[in-house]
Amino acid sequence: MGRFDGRVAVVTGAARGIGFGTATRFAEEGASIAIIDLDETAAAEAAGRLPLADGAKAVGIGCDVSNGESVDAAVARVVDELGGIHILVNNAGITRDNLLFKMTEDDWDLVMNVHLKGAFLMTKAAQKHFVEQKYGKILNLSSVSALGNRGQANYSAAKMGVQGFTRTLGIELGPFGINANAIAPGFIATEMTDATAARLKMDVEEFRRLNAEANPVRRVGFPEDIAAAAAFLCSDEASYITGQTLYVDGGAKLG
Repeated sequence: MGRFDGRVAVVTGAARGIGFGTATRFAEEGASIAIIDLDETAAAEAAGRLPLADGAKAVGIGCDVSNGESVDAAVARVVDELGGIHILVNNAGITRDNLLFKMTEDDWDLVMNVHLKGAFLMTKAAQKHFVEQKYGKILNLSSVSALGNRGQANYSAAKMGVQGFTRTLGIELGPFGINANAIAPGFIATEMTDATAARLKMDVEEFRRLNAEANPVRRVGFPEDIAAAAAFLCSDEASYITGQTLYVDGGAKLG
């Protein structure tokens, strides 16, 4: 008996990294999974690797979360193919890091569109179903960078925006049996952070070691760490928690 037996979970940006780790955890606990990604081939391949429980299904769907028509079509397909929607994890994200004086309008707009507009559009499409059934769990991915990070004016602003968006969802949707929360990861070992190491011309392992030394638990995080927190916040055990942002960062923000 899994926590998510009979539930359908949608995870955006889930072909890899934190998104795939979260989708995997939900699948292990009984959910049917819709992996949403810009690359439908990658989404379908990732869906095929999920450890599904008996009777559960998975589908990979291509979707541009910053485009309303694409989002509406994706959510309609989820409901049609998996029979409903109960959990939405807004994880899709990109980075376009640069110092402010070098940052272009495109750098700003792309990050805002994927992180903030994408979360807005996906949530708006899903909440129609959540309100009708008087049940739903929304989880948005923020970041410790919301507190400010050199070279990430766009990303930091978007991730703090996610926290304000989450609190407002908690206020508006709580009366309809819907919980909305956020997770703010610290340094998580993924392809994205490995790409940052490459951009900085640093060895990946050295980059991870330096980040591990910067927090009290002296290790980097992994997608499984975020997935564990996500599984709790999207479960009925967390039904009295809404509008909150949980920092999962090894204590880094304590410094």
